[in-house]
Amino acid sequence: MRKRGKRSVLVGLAVLMGLLCASCGGSERIRFGSAGIGGNYYATAQMIEGFLKEDIGDLEIEVKKTAGSAANLRLLSDKYIQLGISQTDVLNDAYYGTGMFEGNAPLKGYSAIAGLYTEACQIVTLKDSGVETVKDLQGKKISVGEKESGTEQNAQQILLAYGLNDKLVEKVNLTYTEAVDQLQKGEIDAFFCTAGVQTTVVEELARRTDIRLISIGTDEIRTLLDSYDYYSECTIPAGTYTGQEEEAVTVGVKAVLLASDKLSEETVKKITAGLFAHASELQLAVPVDFSVTPETAVKNIPVPFHKGAAAYYKEQGITIQEE
Repeated sequence: MRKRGKRSVLVGLAVLMGLLCASCGGSERIRFGSAGIGGNYYATAQMIEGFLKEDIGDLEIEVKKTAGSAANLRLLSDKYIQLGISQTDVLNDAYYGTGMFEGNAPLKGYSAIAGLYTEACQIVTLKDSGVETVKDLQGKKISVGEKESGTEQNAQQILLAYGLNDKLVEKVNLTYTEAVDQLQKGEIDAFFCTAGVQTTVVEELARRTDIRLISIGTDEIRTLLDSYDYYSECTIPAGTYTGQEEEAVTVGVKAVLLASDKLSEETVKKITAGLFAHASELQLAVPVDFSVTPETAVKNIPVPFHKGAAAYYKEQGITIQEE
């Protein structure tokens, strides 16, 4: 008990010192929570980091590799990071204490800047695996993404739409790069990946070997759309990945850029303006449909917007919810 208490005190001091350092000196220091390397969150965060450093000279930004949506929300709530990206479904659950966060205190202390792009729930296997439908995953070993990630939640919900519970499917928690490696080695049969298309790690796999993207059935898509407000139906066109000859029909969720409420209104207004000023560059650099505009960026966001973002949108003639 004594050791555990001492460790908690040390962890608390470390976090406190980090926060104090973040606010000292002549520049504002921002930790930006992304996700694992190989996914679109990490690539998007790096691009945003680049233009913010160029546009706002007094910002020090550091992109942090994290486990993804749920981790970013916890880190934002704990004030360890000041910017982060999350899926709308995980964001909704965390902010209101529902779904995967039910029974826990809601995670607050952050607000929205903008919706970025739609992320497709991709189910990837090798072409010669014999897995052609989600039903074929019964009895198989699959990666459902990192623990507490948005991918894990999507995988659980999609599998349950087919009645595939933990007794019928062997699930493991792997990063995308780990999943690709183990799929090639035959150590898993498929993996889930919720990310904007085209996803870098999936394309790299497709260049090395023949892959198959598994579609979700019409009835199961309807079940998901009726059960969860944040899903939308989306299609991954044929040719999105090397050797992909058929389209894949699935569901998707929106990725949202978030800011700590501790960030000043002025700073977040500059970040919001920079996002749209560099939207065309982001579209070219990140392999997702980044056709974001101020009008589309505020739609279907389940949490209030940061005062700085709201000030920017007001100047564009757009009124949105803020705390």
